[in-house]
Amino acid sequence: MKQVVTFGEIMMRLAPPLNYRFAQAASLEITYGGGDANVGAALAGLGVPAAHVTCFPANDLGHAAARHFRALGVNMDATVFQGDRLGLYFLEVGAGMRPSKVVYDRANSAFAHLDPAAFNWDEILKDAGWLHWTGITPAISASTAEATRQAIAAARRLGLTVSADVNYRRNLWQYGQTAQAVMSELVAGCDVVVCSENDADDLFGIKPQPGTDSKFVSVAQQVMARFPQIKQVVTTRRKTHSASHNGLKGLFYDGQQFLETVTYDLNPIVDRIGGGDAFMAGFIYGSLTYDNPQQALTFGVAASALKHTIHGDINLVTVAEVEEIMRGNTSGRLLR
Repeated sequence: MKQVVTFGEIMMRLAPPLNYRFAQAASLEITYGGGDANVGAALAGLGVPAAHVTCFPANDLGHAAARHFRALGVNMDATVFQGDRLGLYFLEVGAGMRPSKVVYDRANSAFAHLDPAAFNWDEILKDAGWLHWTGITPAISASTAEATRQAIAAARRLGLTVSADVNYRRNLWQYGQTAQAVMSELVAGCDVVVCSENDADDLFGIKPQPGTDSKFVSVAQQVMARFPQIKQVVTTRRKTHSASHNGLKGLFYDGQQFLETVTYDLNPIVDRIGGGDAFMAGFIYGSLTYDNPQQALTFGVAASALKHTIHGDINLVTVAEVEEIMRGNTSGRLLR
């Protein structure tokens, strides 16, 4: 199996223990994560060769973050160490009717100021079969958007599959270029996109056609018409009952067939951060492993369902555990 390469910022995550509020916290737990890197780490845990490309500050925090992902089996050899600051985010985990909260402290990070010329994408991708990125990466700065563009161009030259979770983050686009212009150019080079109806509206001005049976299918058809390179559009549908109780299912469209999964009941949720990344990692694994997209989609949603039971950004599960969920074994019965 060829390597899957992901590209994006990794941040240090700082969170009070248990469900403590920031105002109660006497300590903060440290871990690391990033939308793209979480996909790579989850894939490595599923046995897929994975590499992540990023820029860390040339200090102890940058090296600690790189070591964290290497320990999870992710190839970090293309990491560039330059700059002074590792981005941070602070997480307060909610419960019941109290939602979780995230506070970002990522401005002027080493990744935001990366030099696109520091990455030799033809060399980085020479042994790869798949490139994955998220809409967070080009939102950070003009230089990260340019590096993303160069990565996609190299992947197209080399014949890789390119996927993106478009993941619109309104507050990140602060460097003078619009998300609509930048993302349209980048998404045009993708084969697979994770795109909800809301993201399609915000980024591309695409809305469901009146009177259609499925708003998702209507949007997916229009996305594929505008960007002919795209072969598959996927997303998850979440029903929020409370901060600690959600329902989750997956949707898929490839121009010919619409597929969906059963709805998984997520109760109680331990940590929902990284749930979308777990879904994409599972869908990539399923696409590389199974013969039909229904299995790939189901694997992705089952993997995401399991992620909601795991503390931290990264989905630390095995293929066997995900396949048990796919078979309907969701009781959580003690194994011994």
